[in-house]
Amino acid sequence: MLRSPLRAVRRGLAAVILGSVLAGCGATADSSTEGEAKAGGAKTEVTDVTVEPIKETQQLTDARGVTVSLEQRPERIVCLVALCDDILTELGIVPVATNSQLLAHPDFLGAEKAKRVDIIPGGFIAPEVEAILSHKPDLVIGLEDTHGKLAPALKGATTFWPMQPAKWQDSVGYLRDVAALTGRTAQGEKAERAFRTKLAEAERNRSDRTALIIYGSDENFGVATPGTDVVAGLFPKLAEYPWKSRGVEGSYSLEEILAQGVDVLFVETMSFGEPDGKLSEKLSENPLWGKIPAVENGDVHEVDSEVWAKGRGTRSLGLVLDEAVAALR
Repeated sequence: MLRSPLRAVRRGLAAVILGSVLAGCGATADSSTEGEAKAGGAKTEVTDVTVEPIKETQQLTDARGVTVSLEQRPERIVCLVALCDDILTELGIVPVATNSQLLAHPDFLGAEKAKRVDIIPGGFIAPEVEAILSHKPDLVIGLEDTHGKLAPALKGATTFWPMQPAKWQDSVGYLRDVAALTGRTAQGEKAERAFRTKLAEAERNRSDRTALIIYGSDENFGVATPGTDVVAGLFPKLAEYPWKSRGVEGSYSLEEILAQGVDVLFVETMSFGEPDGKLSEKLSENPLWGKIPAVENGDVHEVDSEVWAKGRGTRSLGLVLDEAVAALR
């Protein structure tokens, strides 16, 4: 069982969203399967790489029915969720403030340029309203189930947009929506096309190996599953991924993981404060860990949780595809 701090953060990172559809201004439907392998482990249908034109607008309704209305293009944007940082980077925009570390990644702004972006105090769970408003933002983007409680305090001073992606199509929809509002339509189309092309190529070369993504800070680890985690939703397109959601409170034991014969293991170490070691190293103290085929064969990959667990936009997902495909060969 995951302890409450990790469980709370992970809920914010990958909340369960049922029945969401990609519709509304700026969003496009996709004819491919949503990350579930067909019977017998056959390859999934390859993602359509067609990108519909994005039209600039000052008002739209996103895939979850949230209406965003602005008087002009937003120039000062505050990001309370890394998905926002991901989208803005794809569009060539730098937020005036953020509360994630994603921008420091070398495939985003890089460490030096990221230092120029102010950090909102209070952390991901409780960003300070006064600090947010001190930047005089035109638009604040957060995660619905984590930052929705801030909406009353921000009302009248700025526009708050609560996002909640459950699958990669949602992330593409949000990219298109932000591109439409900021007038960065060409950049949005280019980023979507690049991601779709990379995903389609990965699908055409799907591995028959069994993969697993786990996350945590110690022996209380969790398994990332499609429907609750955007990255995990990609994996049935890339490899055998037999893991299903057991709800917020449920997870898998090492005994169950051992029984599945995992060939390639991806590990997201989640830290609270100063890092205190890798999750894979801590799990190595359990004798069952060493019996997992991926561990026996040295196919355990510690990955960047900022990208794998928090990014969830097309740039982060593209980096995930690069790393996953290389590891699954």
